[in-house]
Amino acid sequence: MSRKKHCNIPIFIPELACSHQCVFCNQEKISNTFSVPTPNEIGQIIDRYLATISEGTEINIAFFGGSFTGIPREEMIHYLKVAHTYVKTGKVQGIRISTRPDYITNPILDILEQYGVTAIELGAQSTNDKVLVKSGRGHRFDAIENAAKLIRKRNFELGLQMMLGLPYDTLELSLQTARDIVRLKADTTRIYPTVVVKGTVLEKMYEKGEYQTLSMEDALSWSKEVLKIFNEAGVKVLRVGLHPSEELELGKSLVAGPIHPSFKEMVLSELWGDVFKDKQLHKGKSIIHVAKNQLNYAIGYKGKNRNALLTKGFDIKFVADENLKDFELDVCYN
Repeated sequence: MSRKKHCNIPIFIPELACSHQCVFCNQEKISNTFSVPTPNEIGQIIDRYLATISEGTEINIAFFGGSFTGIPREEMIHYLKVAHTYVKTGKVQGIRISTRPDYITNPILDILEQYGVTAIELGAQSTNDKVLVKSGRGHRFDAIENAAKLIRKRNFELGLQMMLGLPYDTLELSLQTARDIVRLKADTTRIYPTVVVKGTVLEKMYEKGEYQTLSMEDALSWSKEVLKIFNEAGVKVLRVGLHPSEELELGKSLVAGPIHPSFKEMVLSELWGDVFKDKQLHKGKSIIHVAKNQLNYAIGYKGKNRNALLTKGFDIKFVADENLKDFELDVCYN
């Protein structure tokens, strides 16, 4: 049984007048790098995307880039009105927005509900008050908790994003953030290891030796353990790791931090490595069946898991099985 394809039409709306100075964010860099489309221009953007998307795809318009509900009220409504016309005609199935927890109120949710918003992603980042304060978030955990409760009372999909390795963060605090995200009944999440970007407070802290990024090894390990919590709880993980862009690379905007084009694959490879350890495979010839979408991860990044098993004396072959779910495996011994 084939899975239905999903596609987001991304529309970048940075909140240029954000009153908060998060240590990891450079609003000036955002405003200089991206042009902000006017409400009248987004229809053209949506039409261009729709012309390239195959039939049968579930399509959402996604307002990304900061705090959508923090832009001027009338401007936000204008954006939503344009997007909502595509929902009403059935050309798209829903609208996603991302915002800050402290920019959620019942009046705001009334507007989002009225104009067809189906999913709200909150940049939670951490649920530890000290981490939030050290990161300059401008709110504490109670703001995340209150916003999540307000959203859950309505018919919205709730997303709670988290960042690993923020100032004062530890593995245990990140694991607690993941548990809190589960407890707050999030439908989706994103896992982002913290990186240092030029022009940020975090860059100054890094240069003074007051902040150290996670090593790639720790970023992979932390992400793996957090991912286990979400997988067990059934929280859908939309993204693991930042994807390098032309701007976000060393020598340009990126100063330091664990970023890699195959970061997600590397994390899932580590997770599958743990699965094989727990399974206690028998040596000899065997065929390992895994879900089709997990085959590359089971084999491992650059064949890491397969090579490790071969080195230990296992004679194995990996096969895709459409009847298995993620992280399930069936072993046939010859």
